[in-house]
Amino acid sequence: MTQTTVDAPAKDRARIPARTLRTDRWWSYPLTTFIVFTAWVIYATVRSMMGSSFWVEKYHYLTPFYSPCVSKACPADAADFGRFVPDHLPFFIPYALISLPFLLGFRLTCYYYRKAYYRSFWLTPSACAVPDKSPVRKTPGRYSGETRFPLILQNAHRYFWVIAALISIVNTWDAINAFHGEDGGFGIGLGTIILWVNVILLWGYTLSCHSCRHVMGGRLKSFSKHPVRYWLWTQISRLNTRHGQFALITLGTLALTDAYVALVAHGSFSDLRLFN
Repeated sequence: MTQTTVDAPAKDRARIPARTLRTDRWWSYPLTTFIVFTAWVIYATVRSMMGSSFWVEKYHYLTPFYSPCVSKACPADAADFGRFVPDHLPFFIPYALISLPFLLGFRLTCYYYRKAYYRSFWLTPSACAVPDKSPVRKTPGRYSGETRFPLILQNAHRYFWVIAALISIVNTWDAINAFHGEDGGFGIGLGTIILWVNVILLWGYTLSCHSCRHVMGGRLKSFSKHPVRYWLWTQISRLNTRHGQFALITLGTLALTDAYVALVAHGSFSDLRLFN
């Protein structure tokens, strides 16, 4: 009878002298993400604090960076939800005070964005099979995932999603108001189309969220007893596969929409009118 021996489990990981065995350009994703995100944050921060060139009175174009405009410095026609924030606040307090903090929280706690900035800014890790650069992870007993402050706040994503959905309704209202002609009646311009493309993609990002998918059917024990919710869950599940794409695309459409409204409001060029 042959006796089989079982090796004892290793007490430590294998020692590999190479920094990583990957030979592809694994660093391109985190580097590109770092550049794009940094540029967008700088642009969005500057624009939201400028306090100018955000409203085209002639066509009722309001940039999403200032929606809803609740400062007393906002034009009356741009403040459909009231002007109750004092206009003498410091410059770093945005006119859209009640929306931007929640939208920022929604994006920061998003599953896609967590992956993006964990890899690109924190290098934890920057790619699969690449050593982690976080000193917290390297210290035994210190790493706790997202169970301690401040990362435990990531669990608030579902609540930020509810508020983001409400703000998407506000953005839709702004797009409806953009059907404004030169004589005060119905009109369509290039700005109207840009605002609508942006808000449709924002809805795509909001509805494709994992939290939205869970609300629709995540807790159901029997799909057959809830056919409507099952259908909604199915459709959102399809959108969910493109959640990361919507997350990136909407960064571009937000910046494009804001830039277009700002340039028209500043008088750099006139809005291309399709119907007045």
